[in-house]
Parts: sequence; C-alpha cells; structure tokens
Amino acid sequence: MLCLTTQERKIIEVTQSGLPVTARPFAEVAQRVGLTEKEVIEIFRHWQATGLLRRIALVPNHYRAGYRYNLMTVWDIEDHHVDTVGELFAALNWVSHCYRRPRKTPNWPYNLFAMIHATSEEALNKQHQQLIELSAPYCRVHDALISRRILKKTGFRLDTGGH
Repeated sequence: MLCLTTQERKIIEVTQSGLPVTARPFAEVAQRVGLTEKEVIEIFRHWQATGLLRRIALVPNHYRAGYRYNLMTVWDIEDHHVDTVGELFAALNWVSHCYRRPRKTPNWPYNLFAMIHATSEEALNKQHQQLIELSAPYCRVHDALISRRILKKTGFRLDTGGH
C-alpha cells in the first residue's frame, strides 16, 4: 500500500491531471497546497528517487495530432519467443503499448498485445503487416481489434482519499 503524507496527497490532487503551464509550475502548485516551491520540488525529487514518479513529460493528444487510426493487435506467440517478439514490437515508434499477458484458453490464446497508431488507414494496414512479418516465425495466430468509439480516455488517477 502506498503511504502518502497529507501534503503529498494534496500535491497529487492538484497535479495528476497535469502541471500548470506557467513559467514556474512548482511555485503555483506550492501556492495551491500551502508549501514552498522548494518543498514541492523536493517532494517530486523524492518521488522520482523512489520510483513513484517515472518522469514529467508532455502527453500529446494523438487524435488532435492527426493519429486518428488505431488498432489493438493480439498475438499467440510461442512462450519461449514472446519476450523477443515483444521487444521487436516495442522498438517501433508507432507502437504505444506492448504487453505480455497470460492466455485464457481455450477461447483466448493470445499472450502478446500491441497497440498501434497511424494517420491513415493505409498506414495502419502497413504497420500491421510489418508486425505480422516480424512475428511470423513465432506466431501461431493473431487478430486485430478495431476501435469503433471512445467510451472513456483518461490517464490513471490515484485515489487520494478525498483529501
């Protein structure tokens, strides 16, 4: 279980949807939670050192950037080759997510999942074909799950206990 101080919970509440876009975002966060800018920066550094915070980064909206086509691809890869194929897929810049997961046989034989994004259906099909070719020596069966409509799209949010 994650043990956070009250101050840390407040910081998470005001930043997990994004840092303020200002010249001094940590100063603004500090003002909102009743700390100094230096204290907020120290907390972020502590989170980074302990692995709670992976990085601070820009998260573009890929739909607004023109990447309106996506495909969740699923693969039944021989177990002793799944990590190798997963690394090949993950190295491609148009693969946004790549996961190894347990099969749920007999109806769901897939153990590797890769989400791909493109600006056109033609580009998406070429990318999918490239994954098929990369995995061919080790793949028994694969499929593609097409998104029809976004029902919810948010990043993960920590439950801060309503503080």
